[in-house]
Amino acid sequence: MDVSYNPFSLSGKVILVTGAAGGIGRAIAVECAKSGARVIMTDINEEGLKETLASLDNNSGQEHIYYRANLTEEREIAELITFIPGLDGFVCNAGVMKLALTQFITTDEIERIQRINLIAPMLLTKYLVKMRKVSKGSSLVFTASAGGVYRVSPGNAIYATTKCGVDAFMRTVALELGPRGIRCNSVNPGMVETNLTHAGQFTDEQRQKELLNYPLGRFGKPADVALAIIYLLSDASSWVTGTALKIDGGMTLS
Repeated sequence: MDVSYNPFSLSGKVILVTGAAGGIGRAIAVECAKSGARVIMTDINEEGLKETLASLDNNSGQEHIYYRANLTEEREIAELITFIPGLDGFVCNAGVMKLALTQFITTDEIERIQRINLIAPMLLTKYLVKMRKVSKGSSLVFTASAGGVYRVSPGNAIYATTKCGVDAFMRTVALELGPRGIRCNSVNPGMVETNLTHAGQFTDEQRQKELLNYPLGRFGKPADVALAIIYLLSDASSWVTGTALKIDGGMTLS
């Protein structure tokens, strides 16, 4: 038996991760580095990026780097893609949310959340393809959400709509890029313990009520999502494309 055999290895691969300053994005960067990849990170939060960089495994001798960028600005997206080398994988993870009942939705909030959750992934992918930064065998992974794609909840209309859009965009890109040997998939997490879900969006009572919807008895951890993304980035998933992978602790079963 070859004990070194690992079909999920990312050794020799270069991976770009957006939203890498914390939460799920940081966990993705950490797990990619542990799996042997060279990690390129971006976020608007430079201090967070520095902290993530300091936490990355360097045993493979890879030179991990970060690039601060505001992904709501197309010019900065184009500059980012110009700066980076050719990629073997791209994880489009940056996202924001804001709970608001329909009667309290504002145009400003719609536009703000759309710019980072939906428009940025579309433009990032556009420039990656246009500038030929992804080639045959590459894997693109988009962080969507179980909220919207698989179920809805009061007050979550803007966020859910953007995540449905991300999932539809992923399937379209999978169809377009499949003939080039480029795969595109998404992950659709349930509630994950991050700063995003602890930023005053939910009361303790709401969180305890929501927990009853999870058969496994807990919310997700960033690593739960990151490790599924490792599978989608690796050659182990070489015949998987156009798939929306649920990672929700069984939440959508009921």
